[in-house]
Amino acid sequence: MRTASITIEQGIRSAGVGKFQYRLFLIFGLVWMADAMQVLSIGFSAPSIARTFDVPLPKALETGTLFFVGMLVGAFAFGRLADRIGRRPVLMAAVVIDACFGVASSFAPGFGWLLALRFLTGVGVGGTLPVDYTMMAEFLPSDRRGRWLVLLESFWAVGTLLLAVLALFALRWGDDAWRTIFFVTGIPALIGVVLRMSVPESPMYLNRSGMPEQARAVLERVARINGRSVDFPSLAPERPARPSLAALFSGGLRRRSLSLFVAWALISVAYYGVFVYLPVKLGAEGFGFMRGQEFLILLALVQLPGFALSAHGVERWGRKPTLVGFLLLSSMGCLCYSFGSTTWLVVGSTLLMSFALLGTWGALYAFTPEVYPTELRASGMGMAGAVARFGGLFAPSIVAPVMATRFTLSLAMLAAFLVVAAFAILCVDLESRQRALD
Repeated sequence: MRTASITIEQGIRSAGVGKFQYRLFLIFGLVWMADAMQVLSIGFSAPSIARTFDVPLPKALETGTLFFVGMLVGAFAFGRLADRIGRRPVLMAAVVIDACFGVASSFAPGFGWLLALRFLTGVGVGGTLPVDYTMMAEFLPSDRRGRWLVLLESFWAVGTLLLAVLALFALRWGDDAWRTIFFVTGIPALIGVVLRMSVPESPMYLNRSGMPEQARAVLERVARINGRSVDFPSLAPERPARPSLAALFSGGLRRRSLSLFVAWALISVAYYGVFVYLPVKLGAEGFGFMRGQEFLILLALVQLPGFALSAHGVERWGRKPTLVGFLLLSSMGCLCYSFGSTTWLVVGSTLLMSFALLGTWGALYAFTPEVYPTELRASGMGMAGAVARFGGLFAPSIVAPVMATRFTLSLAMLAAFLVVAAFAILCVDLESRQRALD
């Protein structure tokens, strides 16, 4: 005879954290690593693209612009679809698009084809963001969720390391270096297509969609893989809900959505300002090594302890205090560039920014899916990802002109963006540490 019904959170706790979550972590991490390589490959691939198709370098960089536009579309569309038709089908669709068009990019016969393929690759890459983090969050109990989500983001640093090494080796292919880079960066996503076939639908989504028995079956599978023998009672029934996207900006969600999206946009602009336009400016003043693969490896290594501290902080101090702390540290690191132009100061400031700003991203990716109810979680993540892409697209017009003419003012502007982002985080009306998902 079964006992009284239980909640999904109680079911996740009973199923435990073990082999199932570790497998899920590696599957999602593999594609997140591939996505990092796809995003960061733009700068390394553009020179050889320009030579292959005999176009100016600014024209070759349009492959990056179209890629970011695709990411914006993918994050928004796939996040919404994941809340409407389920996490698993969207999870598979996004990674198939990511992998297939990513690899196909390396065989582009003409520049027009390459632009189209990079746009479609961006759609897939953008679509993996909201679904991966939503699914990972929904398979973890509240006392482990923040740490695991931050550490999932650390695969970005792993992808950065691998891309830097790949770019060094790709140089031997001369004008076809970009083909090698795009082909190799697509392989992890191809592997991810196969591995993701074993990922079940989120029990939280199933239960909220009026399918409690299917949700209980998934929990039993998780428990079995984790080596636990659990006789799950029936799940507490939940009323199916299909709110419109406008619900993100209405009622009790308005304040947290507006605050979070402001933070995502400002952090994105600051990130691209520091890691794209600042190296260009400093490279023209004798610090050309900052744009090399070797220095990128060093930056990625510094990011790892940033993610580790962020993972510790979100569980020890809370999501909001950790985010605010990293944002203020990033702001101070940005201002350090204005103190002089000696090599040790420039390198030290850049390493500090890499540590602090990537720790910020880790905490932000952990915090965002936790503040939305199940029926809007992927939509909220997708909207956040789309807003971040807007920040990346507008960064050239916001940051580059000021940095080219008034360097100190540009640093103050980027530091101010980070401070305002910290204030926006403080305005979020929820701290999600140790809190069960709605």
